[in-house]
Amino acid sequence: MKEALQSLSPAELRTLAASLRSGRLCAPYSASTLGRYIAEPLAGPVSAHLQEMSDIGMQPAATAYSLDLLASARSDPSSIRNNIDLVLTGPLIPGAEHRDTSVVVSDLFRQAEETILVAGYAVYQGQKVFGALAERMVQRPTLNVRMFLDIQRKLGDTSSSAELVRRFAHRFQSEQWPTGGRLPEVFYDPRSLSPDRSERSALHAKCVVADCRDVFISSANFTEAAQERNVEVGILLHSTSVAENLSHFFGTLCSTGEFLRAL
Repeated sequence: MKEALQSLSPAELRTLAASLRSGRLCAPYSASTLGRYIAEPLAGPVSAHLQEMSDIGMQPAATAYSLDLLASARSDPSSIRNNIDLVLTGPLIPGAEHRDTSVVVSDLFRQAEETILVAGYAVYQGQKVFGALAERMVQRPTLNVRMFLDIQRKLGDTSSSAELVRRFAHRFQSEQWPTGGRLPEVFYDPRSLSPDRSERSALHAKCVVADCRDVFISSANFTEAAQERNVEVGILLHSTSVAENLSHFFGTLCSTGEFLRAL
């Protein structure tokens, strides 16, 4: 029912609020009465929601105030636009916003103060991709960096899971991480290494969370091509609540043992 109110236009919300204040609209609320003010398909759900608000003790003035608040929020999209940036990598197109994935990711790394969370499916030429992050970790020794990366068992490889993780850790340190400085904490999903192919999973998420405040979610892997040349689309979101939820999600996967540490 709440979705019905959110589907109303700001003008419709304000009309309902004014009618409640004037007394033209009052409980009990019916679909036929609401049909005078809003589109017929929404009249039933909206009347039911208004009646629910009345039943829990909300006076018409309070309901009207709530509708006005919702109308104001719906009328001012700037609060959303100001917190979301579109990130596009690919050929330059006239008239289209263009902001390279590599620039956004590097900026998040360079500006991090306390925490960085990285989740990625494929990493290639990581010494370049993670250069800014490694430098920042040297500059800020207290910066906590956690990576959640995919480790896969190749077709026909019967090595133990422990051996596959050992090889991955060695390759990451020697080939994917910039030389010198401290290493990040690296976690993986052990299901990806199951001998039974039907039980395997893939860590396919691609995101960066900085300081539990900024979130970058993208189609791009952590490869030089994906960061700089491929056609990729991402969203940079400035939202503490979203960042905290993502951090909690991955943190819980670690604390419950669903993800294991590789490094």
